[in-house]
Amino acid sequence: MKQGERSLREWFRNLTAGTGPGLFGARCRKVTLGIPLALCILGVLFGLDIMLGSVNIPLDSFLAILTGGEVKETWSTIFWDWRLPKAITAAFAGAALSLSGLLMQTFFRNPLADPYILGISSGASVGVALVIMSAGLCGLGAIFAGLGLLADVSISVAAMLGSLAVLLLILFISAKIKSNITILVIGIMVSYISGAVVTILMQFANEASVHRYAFWTFGSFSSITWNQLPILVFFLAAGFGVSFLLAKSLNALLLGEQYAVSMGMNYKAVRTAILVSTALMTGVVTAFCGPIGFIGIAVPHLCRGLFVTADHQILVPASVIIGGIIALATDIISHLPGTDIVLPLNAITALFGAPVVIWVIVRGTRFGRGVTI
Repeated sequence: MKQGERSLREWFRNLTAGTGPGLFGARCRKVTLGIPLALCILGVLFGLDIMLGSVNIPLDSFLAILTGGEVKETWSTIFWDWRLPKAITAAFAGAALSLSGLLMQTFFRNPLADPYILGISSGASVGVALVIMSAGLCGLGAIFAGLGLLADVSISVAAMLGSLAVLLLILFISAKIKSNITILVIGIMVSYISGAVVTILMQFANEASVHRYAFWTFGSFSSITWNQLPILVFFLAAGFGVSFLLAKSLNALLLGEQYAVSMGMNYKAVRTAILVSTALMTGVVTAFCGPIGFIGIAVPHLCRGLFVTADHQILVPASVIIGGIIALATDIISHLPGTDIVLPLNAITALFGAPVVIWVIVRGTRFGRGVTI
């Protein structure tokens, strides 16, 4: 028994170091070329997301704007006031959602877990619904107006408050209950309760309010302003930092809670950090961009397939980069360059994400060591 435990410890040290046999080994060498190539693709798509749209900005004018040259005032305004904050938002939001999905899939050891599994986005939806649709019910929507907040700001504030309320509930429950499955079930039940509240509010709202709420649920990277962008970047960057620090602990969780604890991991602290960082990133993205689906569930699997590894020291930065790539690509497609048509962002992300989820189910993809669909 001691010999078996010693062997397991040696394998775990190799696992977290990214060397030796097991899940990682020589396969991690793909990172040498994969990460720089992904960064190049991210930069190209970032530029294309700024250049392409209903009004296309030529490459020479794009470069002139960057270097301070003279260009049409219209193009300069579109660049600075509209498309640059949109592209930054898309890159950060896509990275946050994919990273949150990776954390949830590892934490619950479930390959079909996504960032919204804790019910965080449902809490945000209730907050937004209260602001948009509650005026006809009890006048709650006037509270934010009474505080002097603008319409778009009030929606973001309400979404963040709703997400915070669910986060506090999850943290309270996690402090009392050790079972991750119980937390998962409670998160799903919170989603059902939130959906019921929103449905009731719809029955009392006018048509314009329902339409506005429906438009918010489509998801968009375009509604954020320069004043709001620092808030988004600050909170998401904090979530990224925590996730990078958790990489080795996430590797340990692949072996199961008991083995991770036996190897010296403070499981309670790690669990709290995972829940808080996921809720923080998911809640902020939902507040400013709406509930954007499928990126969080699909990108982690895409990263595992591209880099052929389960090492979170690789998957965490890979998820950040690939998530930004997918978000920028879907944003470009949704705006149908050269036309005035804008497709719902969630429709485009579903067209990308759903085939990946189907592929995971059909192939029975192994998650880490032993979790199979």
